[in-house]
Amino acid sequence: MAATSEPIDFHNEVLEGLEQRLDASVQRLEENRDTDSQRLDERTDNIDYTYQGHCPRTGQHYTLPRTALAKAIARGLMAQLGTLPEGKMFGVLLAMTPDGSMVVLKAFSGLWQGQAVRAGWVLPLPGREQVVWQEARTLDQIRAIDAQLQALQELPDRTIYTQFQAQQTQERQTLNQRHRDRRQARAHQRQALANSLTGDALAQALAQLDQHSRGDKAERRRFKQRWRDRIAPLATTVQAADAAIAALKQQRRDCSRQLQADMHAAYTLTNFAGESAAIQALAGQRNLPTGTGDCCAPKLLHAAAHHGLKPLAMAEFWWGPPQGDKQPGEFYGACAERCQPILGFLLSGLSAQVLGATPGDSVESRVSQPEIPILYQDDWLMAVEKPAGLLSVPGRYCDRQDSLLTRLQLSRPADSFLQPVHRLDQATSGVLVLALDAHSHRQLSDQFQHRRVQKTYQAIVAGPVSQPSGLIDLPLWGNPAERPHQRVHWQRGKPSQTRYKVLAVEKGLTRVALYPLTGRTHQLRVHAAHPQGLNAPIWGDRLYGQGQPGDRLHLHAQTLAFVHPQHQAELQIESAVPF
Repeated sequence: MAATSEPIDFHNEVLEGLEQRLDASVQRLEENRDTDSQRLDERTDNIDYTYQGHCPRTGQHYTLPRTALAKAIARGLMAQLGTLPEGKMFGVLLAMTPDGSMVVLKAFSGLWQGQAVRAGWVLPLPGREQVVWQEARTLDQIRAIDAQLQALQELPDRTIYTQFQAQQTQERQTLNQRHRDRRQARAHQRQALANSLTGDALAQALAQLDQHSRGDKAERRRFKQRWRDRIAPLATTVQAADAAIAALKQQRRDCSRQLQADMHAAYTLTNFAGESAAIQALAGQRNLPTGTGDCCAPKLLHAAAHHGLKPLAMAEFWWGPPQGDKQPGEFYGACAERCQPILGFLLSGLSAQVLGATPGDSVESRVSQPEIPILYQDDWLMAVEKPAGLLSVPGRYCDRQDSLLTRLQLSRPADSFLQPVHRLDQATSGVLVLALDAHSHRQLSDQFQHRRVQKTYQAIVAGPVSQPSGLIDLPLWGNPAERPHQRVHWQRGKPSQTRYKVLAVEKGLTRVALYPLTGRTHQLRVHAAHPQGLNAPIWGDRLYGQGQPGDRLHLHAQTLAFVHPQHQAELQIESAVPF
């Protein structure tokens, strides 16, 4: 199972399967390998993404392009994969052997149908065989913990407890209202008695009213005791279950951290300078997550370096059923948490000529990136207009590394402070605020957390809206097994409220203004699509709109109003709606 013990399997059949589209390109590469640098420079015109990183040992910046040729090879692999029961990231690496032959390597992330090794694919990183048994045991432990957590979260007594609490609240409100009405009636009676009676007759009548008041107090005591007797046993059970849940979650974290540490100590990477290092040695001060090294890019680059190949281009794509915003056949860059921190070391040793770039070139010189419009900026904060389709911050796992934050960081000094105060969904466009110092970040974050920021969105929804305005109050819950999908859940959901107003109706579509009072994940998208919300999904929403048409999600963060962290004056930022 060790990657160093078997000869690598070069996948020229991928190239052969693309003869009509690729033969001319490959032939030109082979005919001009004596002038390889020139040919590679010409191909940089077809770059649409660049893998990049700084090597912690050399301090140098290295890049590797994703070219049209690499993407064409990847599409040929998609045709070979056919229909898959599970979605997964796949990758191809176009490389050159020492004698100048073109070869293609292919890899998949993690496990494929429970297997780490499959014929015709690059092997896992060396060291994996040392932790296979421990990984299997840990995963079994985590599955057992998850089963216990689910049982504790779905405890029948918990449902009864929640129902009893709601019933108690309703009955308490009814009782309190009845007692308020009686108290007001007694007050009027006392006034009337004082005007009509005197002496013992008045005293006796007032004493009778006081007796009625004491009766109400006794009724409240009986009400509290009755509900205390009903709820207390259930509360004890639920509290014990919650304590067990907390302990199980901590146990799960401990298992994952131990597995992560053992994997990072065992996994060994080799770069193109001939150096080898454990992932643990490359982590530095970062806490790299479990699974670092199991993605396509590290597998492909390690295999190429180990076998003396010269990488020319690489492409990674999602294939299989959609998962969240990942769609089959779409290309993605290096994931921010697992791949990006180790890419610099993996690429170390490659010359600038091989990569078609000059030393010191940054990603913006290789890829044409549209500028981010700045709506407002001073010494303390920046407000920009995030385009649809761009992440607010680098994604996790195999999401895109490209993000609004990383693009803005490229144009600023390396040691400057720049942190987003909030986020927008990848598919959503509009106003996004970033802090330029730690104090402003704390102040602005506190305003968002305590709902002192006023937000206005515009959306186009697919269908009519029954009421011209209203309040949507539907609690939202994200099942960990269904991330990032959110759904309405009356028992587990967190309070989520959105006000809305219909602005216009045209050709079966409705333009609405949305005013979120809370800031839950996908809140506006779920509130629009749910039958108890607008019952009209946002146009272009592939996650909640059941595959409806639309070139983008028609949701735009139009305005943000908040108190300036330095001047303490209200500041309103507005962005023009692009649809």
